[in-house]
Amino acid sequence: MTLSPALVLFVGAGYVALLFLIAFAVDGRTPRDRPAPWQGVLYTLSLAIYCTSWTFYGAVGTAVRSGLEFVTIYIGPTLILMAWWVLMRKMARVAKAQRVTSIADFISARYGKSRLIAVLVTLVAIAAITPYIALQLLAVSKSFRALTGEAGTDTAFWTAAAMAFFVILFGTRRLSADESQPGIVAAIAFESLVKLAALLAVALLAVASLSKGPVPGATAAGWPEALAAVGAIGEGEGTRWVVLTLLSALAMLCLPRQFQVGIIENRDERDMALASWLFPTYLFLIAVAVLPIAAAGLTRLPAGAEPDLFVLSVPLLEGSGAVALFAFIGGLSAATSMVIVASLALAVMISNHLVAPLLLGGRRTGRAGLSGAVLATRRVAIAGVMALGYLYGLYSDGTAGLASLGLIAFAGVAQFAPALVGGLFWRDATREGAALGLCAGAALWLVTLLLPSFGVGVSLLEGLRALLLPASVAQSVDPLVFGTVTSLTLNTVVYVALSLLGRSRPLDALQATLFVDALSRGGPAPTLRRSADRRDLMRLTRRVLGPVEAHRLFDGEGDPGAPVDGAFLAKVEREIALTVGAGSAHALVTRVATGEPLTVETAIAVLGETQEAIRLARDLGVRSVALERTAEELREANDALTTLLAEKDVFLSRVSHEMRTPLTAVRAFAELLREGGMDEARQERSLEIIVRETARLTRLLDDILDLSRLEAGRAPLNLARLNAGDVARRAAGAMEGVAEHAGVAIAVDVAPELPVVADADRLMQALVNLISNAVKFHGDAPDVTVSGALEDAMVVLRVTDGGHGIDPAILPHLFTKFAGAVEPHNPGGAGLGLAIAREIVTVLGGSLNLERTGPEGTVFALKLPPAPVTVQA
Repeated sequence: MTLSPALVLFVGAGYVALLFLIAFAVDGRTPRDRPAPWQGVLYTLSLAIYCTSWTFYGAVGTAVRSGLEFVTIYIGPTLILMAWWVLMRKMARVAKAQRVTSIADFISARYGKSRLIAVLVTLVAIAAITPYIALQLLAVSKSFRALTGEAGTDTAFWTAAAMAFFVILFGTRRLSADESQPGIVAAIAFESLVKLAALLAVALLAVASLSKGPVPGATAAGWPEALAAVGAIGEGEGTRWVVLTLLSALAMLCLPRQFQVGIIENRDERDMALASWLFPTYLFLIAVAVLPIAAAGLTRLPAGAEPDLFVLSVPLLEGSGAVALFAFIGGLSAATSMVIVASLALAVMISNHLVAPLLLGGRRTGRAGLSGAVLATRRVAIAGVMALGYLYGLYSDGTAGLASLGLIAFAGVAQFAPALVGGLFWRDATREGAALGLCAGAALWLVTLLLPSFGVGVSLLEGLRALLLPASVAQSVDPLVFGTVTSLTLNTVVYVALSLLGRSRPLDALQATLFVDALSRGGPAPTLRRSADRRDLMRLTRRVLGPVEAHRLFDGEGDPGAPVDGAFLAKVEREIALTVGAGSAHALVTRVATGEPLTVETAIAVLGETQEAIRLARDLGVRSVALERTAEELREANDALTTLLAEKDVFLSRVSHEMRTPLTAVRAFAELLREGGMDEARQERSLEIIVRETARLTRLLDDILDLSRLEAGRAPLNLARLNAGDVARRAAGAMEGVAEHAGVAIAVDVAPELPVVADADRLMQALVNLISNAVKFHGDAPDVTVSGALEDAMVVLRVTDGGHGIDPAILPHLFTKFAGAVEPHNPGGAGLGLAIAREIVTVLGGSLNLERTGPEGTVFALKLPPAPVTVQA
């Protein structure tokens, strides 16, 4: 028996339209409009997205091929939900506090908001989930052919197109990726009910068909033999059962779609308590329904019938087109719910961790700011993920069982588990261990499971088996067990070993505390000691979130002219993280944030806070080695403070000396003039000395004030498009007299056109300071060279001298105002030239660095971004 393709398409399209209506009806209502009990039921049913088409169809196929092995796929999630109080509750609480948007965001936030880890998790997720999406589309296509007997309609393509439209319509309406998607959740909950009802309906029909006895040519001679086959447990399968249970348990935590519905969409921890027994009940009903369907297929269908399609074949054989059509809708529900949420989760990860860092490097993102670009990127990513899944299914052979490919995907996302679970409970885990462990495990998973499933790299797999296993078992070991155990073992060993050998950065240690102590910590979360200029932070927020959201965030937050503190910086960073992810948000905020100066009062306050932290640590039972490490860091901080104060005293003494010298000369010659008795020539010389020393004193005071204004961000700038080469030539010309007096020639080798956007006077001031230093320390070389060119998309101006190099003791302080305090051979001046030059270049958006120093001479490199290309109308 077959059904009309037009009828199946009409019912399928109507069902998809019904999903749209449900999503529209729910999406416009606020959470408070829904009663609390129903919210918990919706949450539980959304977790049933775990049951995809390879569970709906493939569980029966697994029961036919391997007996009761299929129940391991349901045991794992049940165990995880039984431990929800410790594990999932902690993950949900951390996710809310950190405002994470995906599993990649979650793991990267734990390890110092590392963008590298976020990128690695995203790439592994794409590799594991894209074939999984193709699997769902393939299942829909195969079920359509089984139901209608025709293969003319490209069901997979139209399913992918409809789901892409659905996710784009409802999943990208809000910029904040952690906000609830009530329309999608309601649609998924409805689909969960449909697929359960459909499977139970087929099971009831299968039970009725068993009483009719076997058909000629069937696999089983009767229903007792069939039930014995599907309920059997193979000998020596203990290891495989353990591995499958582990994979299904980790999938409940690590699948991007499960993280989305289980963690991101969770709004009340009490919903998890309800799900801890209601969802296992749902899984139990699914498992019970599988047995009679598999038994009926073995007794009522001819040998050789595809077990993965027994759910459709049994109703068709019994002449029940309505039940068969209902089963098709159930399979469509199982496939589309997975595709919807998986594509949305992957799109958020792709936009935040692969594309957003590229957008952040641009200077313009349109009138809507970065927010519009991020939303557009997510929509394109959703379509791209769907297209990848469709193309993968189109060009793959599709001969592997549905459950087999599903388990390979489970093993892929299980590579997140060491970094995820370890990061929740192990304080000393490091980002290096997490990143390299994930790389090692994912690479081994690729070689041992993913590629061999498509007939690629089989010889490499055989070589690994021979290398790692005794010859007697190398060929007989289960491929899934071998790939899963080896990849997860390597991942965990690398993760633990590198974490034990390494040491956490300050931000990593702070994040570790927030994650590990998530269930016990009370009061406000600690924040890094940072500050930022309010205007810079406002501009950044407006660029990412748009002007309306930025104004709302800053409205009423302190004096508009005052700098913001670390607590507000952390708040802004969390809000930006909802758009571009934790790693990108941290990188953005770090650009405008600065560490708070360590004054004596601050050091005393830090000491007091640390003593309080030590007392609390003792109360919590922190080991003595951690306390010793804290004490050592305090001693290092105290040594740094002592050195800083000593340098400050020397600097003040030197400045005082530099000011006293011209003042003494001015006073002496002024008194001589007042006493009179000098001839006209001596009077002229005395006045000339007074003018020169007054100018010297004025320059010194101007340098000090100028540096203060630059450091405070109050120095006026007249930005304009100009040729940096012309400025370099003018600066060299201005110093020719000084150079000639010192016996030095200034050579200029600058490209004709070096367009930048800068303040011409400030840029020339920075170059004059560099050339002045080069002339002052020219050594025995006769030339100072000023060169300029466009290198690696940056305008680079270099000043080179042939001196004897810079004393290594000065290098750590070279660009600070205290450089002169530690420079024993400075022939004069307060040593502020390089500090002023560095501040000017930084304000102009560039960098100033010491490129080389030594006996062959010293090279300073001044880099500025080139001016954007203007398009003539």
